[in-house]
Amino acid sequence: MSDKIPVTVLTGYLGAGKTTLLNRILTEPHGKKFAVIVNEFGEIGIDNDLVVGADEEVFEMNNGCICCTVRGDLIRIIEGLMKRKGKFDAIIVETTGLADPAPVAQTFFVDEDVSARARLDAVITVVDARWLKDQLKDAPEVKNQIAFADVIVLNKIDLVSADELVDVEKNIRAINAYATIHKTTRSAVSLDAVLGKNAFDLDRILDIAPEFLEDVHVHHDESVQSVAINLPGDIDPEKFMPWLNEFTQAEGPNILRCKGILSFKDEPKRFVFQGVHMILDGDLQRDWKADEVRQSKMVFIGHKLNRAVIEKAVEACRV
Repeated sequence: MSDKIPVTVLTGYLGAGKTTLLNRILTEPHGKKFAVIVNEFGEIGIDNDLVVGADEEVFEMNNGCICCTVRGDLIRIIEGLMKRKGKFDAIIVETTGLADPAPVAQTFFVDEDVSARARLDAVITVVDARWLKDQLKDAPEVKNQIAFADVIVLNKIDLVSADELVDVEKNIRAINAYATIHKTTRSAVSLDAVLGKNAFDLDRILDIAPEFLEDVHVHHDESVQSVAINLPGDIDPEKFMPWLNEFTQAEGPNILRCKGILSFKDEPKRFVFQGVHMILDGDLQRDWKADEVRQSKMVFIGHKLNRAVIEKAVEACRV
């Protein structure tokens, strides 16, 4: 067991705070080196560019569903990493917010080559305290993500009242009575609480999912769509930001997640925005690098999104 590379699966619904937690892991002064596998839902990759830590090995899969062909990618990446053993201490797999974690965890048991050299340390699920009740009604993935968790990071507790937080915990415990829960704001949790736990319990998982070791493909919600836009050059913040605020307020119930990295006119830094429903957050982050092409990449994930309308509105913000 000690010779196997530990793997942490980081899951949670769209916008819960997975990438924020991943960035905390990568920037803490722990002296460890991680290989990171990021899986996204959509045609273009944004999460990969939001992951900090230039020294980390970051691999990206954009197929949107870690199972079947993408699980094959996952197996190939891990097998490739095994050949470079000693260059990193652990592997972190960040799944798309629409992923059922079962096929990811399953990989470490049904593939002989992977299971011989890597072990599943824990499934970490980040939960959005503000939106959990709504998500449990509308998104079956959320229940599966909580059920499979060994550790739950109950995030955004600053956005709910004390009574609401009690109710959220009850909802979590009704699904998973065993996982350790850490309450956080901006995914601020001690790394000792989420890494190196050796917490994955196969017997417990077989109790809740007897078919776990069978090769079953679980599809994500087919009604969820992704609108991804990639614009070369700069955009005008005085046009784009008012449109983004108006759009998210009008379409908020349908927008499960939005995020983007923007190149603003006359601005040396990248502007990063992220949103869940009507709630938006954004700020200037690092400088554009000299060898980077200035461009704006964004993705909107949700129901009943009008691609043509979004593309036209964004195009109108170009400089």
